[in-house]
Amino acid sequence: MTDFTFYFRLGWEHIISLEAIDHILFLMALAAVYTLREWKAVLVLVTAFTIGHSATLALSTLNLLIVPSKLVEFLIPCTIVITAFSNLFQKAQTPRYIRLNYFFALFFGLIHGLGFANALRFMLASDQSLGWALFGFNVGLEAGQILIVIALLLIAQAATTFFKVAKRDWVLFLSAAVFSLAVQLALQRWPGHL
Repeated sequence: MTDFTFYFRLGWEHIISLEAIDHILFLMALAAVYTLREWKAVLVLVTAFTIGHSATLALSTLNLLIVPSKLVEFLIPCTIVITAFSNLFQKAQTPRYIRLNYFFALFFGLIHGLGFANALRFMLASDQSLGWALFGFNVGLEAGQILIVIALLLIAQAATTFFKVAKRDWVLFLSAAVFSLAVQLALQRWPGHL
C-alpha cells in the first residue's frame, strides 16, 4: 500500500503543482467549452486524456517507445495551442466537435504521457511493479484532474450566472488566454537541435 500511496501522491502532484502548468492549461482548453451541467461529459473527456497519458507513460517507461525529451517538451504546449485554437472558431457544440474534443483528449494525452516517463523510470525501484506504480500514479493524476475541472466548471458557472457573461464570451476569453500562454511555452521550448 505504501507504493500505491507514493505513486498516487506523485500523480496528484504531477497535475496540481504549478510545475504542471502545461497539463493545467490543456485541461482548461478542453473544459472551456463545457458548463457545469455537462460535468459527466467533461469527466469522460478527462478520463480519455488519462488513458492516452497512461498508455505512452507505460510504453515509454518500458523503453518500447522512445522520443527525444526536447521534442516532447515542445509538442506538449503545441497540443494546448491546437486545442485552444479550435475553441476560438467553434460556434456550437455539434456532435462532430464533441468527437473532436475526445480525439484531442485521447491523442494529446499520448503526447503528454511521454513527458513524465523518464522521471518515472528513474523513480521505480528494481523490485517495484510497473503496473502498481502506473495504477497509483494514474489514480492520483485522475483525482487531481477532476479537482481542476470541477474548479473550472464552477468558475465558468459563476461567470455565466452571476456576472452574466455570455457562454461564448467565456469560451473565447479562456481559450484566448490559454492559447497565448501555450504559444509562449512552445516558443520557450523550441527544440532547436534534437
